[in-house]
Amino acid sequence: MRKYSSKLVDGKDRAPSRSMLRAVGFNDKDFLKPQVGIASTWSMVTPCNMHINDLAKVATKAIDSNGGKAVNFNTITISDGISMGSDGMRYSLVSREIISDSIEAVVAGEGLDGFISFGGCDKNMPACVMAMLRLNRPSVFVYGGTILPGIYRNKKIDIVSVFEAVGKNANGDMDDKELMQIEKKAIPGPGSCGGMYTANTMACAIEAMGLSLTNSSAQTAISKSKSTDTKNASIALMSCIKKDLKPRDIVTKKSLENAITIVMALGGSTNAVLHLLAIAKEAKLNLSLKDFERIGKKTPVLADLKPSGKYSMAELVSIGGVAPLMKTLVNKKLMHGDCLTVSGKTLAQNLKNIKPYPSNQKIIMPLTSPVKKDGHLIVLRGNIAPDGAVAKISGKEGTYFKGKAKVFESEEQCLKTILNGKISKGTVIVIRNEGPVGGPGMREMLSPTSAIMGQGLGDHVALITDGRFSGGSHGFVVGHIAPEAAIGGPLALIKNGDEIEICAIKKEINLLTSKKEISLRLKKLKNKNVKRTNGALTKYARLVSQANTGATTT
Repeated sequence: MRKYSSKLVDGKDRAPSRSMLRAVGFNDKDFLKPQVGIASTWSMVTPCNMHINDLAKVATKAIDSNGGKAVNFNTITISDGISMGSDGMRYSLVSREIISDSIEAVVAGEGLDGFISFGGCDKNMPACVMAMLRLNRPSVFVYGGTILPGIYRNKKIDIVSVFEAVGKNANGDMDDKELMQIEKKAIPGPGSCGGMYTANTMACAIEAMGLSLTNSSAQTAISKSKSTDTKNASIALMSCIKKDLKPRDIVTKKSLENAITIVMALGGSTNAVLHLLAIAKEAKLNLSLKDFERIGKKTPVLADLKPSGKYSMAELVSIGGVAPLMKTLVNKKLMHGDCLTVSGKTLAQNLKNIKPYPSNQKIIMPLTSPVKKDGHLIVLRGNIAPDGAVAKISGKEGTYFKGKAKVFESEEQCLKTILNGKISKGTVIVIRNEGPVGGPGMREMLSPTSAIMGQGLGDHVALITDGRFSGGSHGFVVGHIAPEAAIGGPLALIKNGDEIEICAIKKEINLLTSKKEISLRLKKLKNKNVKRTNGALTKYARLVSQANTGATTT
């Protein structure tokens, strides 16, 4: 049980190490216990993580009461909701790598025998899992929980409501006073953004993967059940340490397929594609866009959840969470029930006593009448995206769009044009040089997509980019275009007025320009001077892979 810590604290020659640890609260008996890390992502930079230290305290007490010695440490987070639409957003995806690296550094550097990791906002969640798999020491993930919806005029609202209100205000459909009221009421307290956005998407994927306890993804941040879940996760971790049950024993190709399946069934975020590819890499498993295509063909969208649907995650929690859906999918052989989990049991065993949803609920549709008969995350290829692109097509946007390109070299340039009312119907908005290298950082385009929806253009324009989308983005949008423009990808060749065709049925995205013309443009294409700054962004741009392989730096 003390596979790693014993090397740091056992023997006379380790007296200096023990002396240091005595200063932070160790006594003689503690040196004989496994040392267990409490990797907290607590931060006051975002409501998603503002309560996580309270959960870390619960975990500390549970670890200390069940034969371990808790060792607390913190890492960083970046708030997507706050940084969205600004230069700060360049650090969002970069933070995933920083967080996973920092957890690795502390756990390995301090000789911890296992750890429990807490995530709340979008990037610290996959980051925790990436560190778990990289280190491959007994570990369990705990989700901080979803936020409760805000209420305005008896209607439930959230952060996406604020972004879309900005578009309505710019279009003259909402006055300044109402915009201010929505701003004040959208975020009532702690917890992650309340729809099937990236945080809730990844929480469900991690649970389906087996790295968190049953239904831990479907709890509100301020609930007693979240504290209970944390306590139970801590006890499960001690059992994993005793059995030497490690993340790579749990995460297999089949469990990754389970994660993809639940993301599809819930109508989850496009970011799940990036993160699951990155997680697979840390697990030393082969996963590609083709796996998302394959699983999407047989997995229906069953959840009527925001942003494309009506309901919030808190409302899904109220009818039983994600577990009843997983049980249905396991019973119908759409998920692998024989996959091992951190409980020490299989997924099917964990779900055995889960009750079905109430008969009158309208959030999760039956398999016989799905929201969409196949997956909503569509991988597109064509002369614009030879290595692939990812579209989120719920069915409500339609499956085909053809229009003339309007090209922007940055998100800011595009947003200004939208808010000034200078985007006409039938336009394919092209935002380039926002990829992993070109950003650098692959920013999310929630501000432009929300502005489009707020101005009533959601059914009339498309948006394509080598950047990413927030889980809150909806409409006819295509991101993750690879290779990106900054490294000479075809996106760099598009000119204003070019016709672009996007077909979700054929799974194609093409520039309707002759091969001869494309060849001429390629010859004239100059190397892009990629944005550089000192520090983390420069390192990231130098090391990062393309979106189709997860935009990783390892």
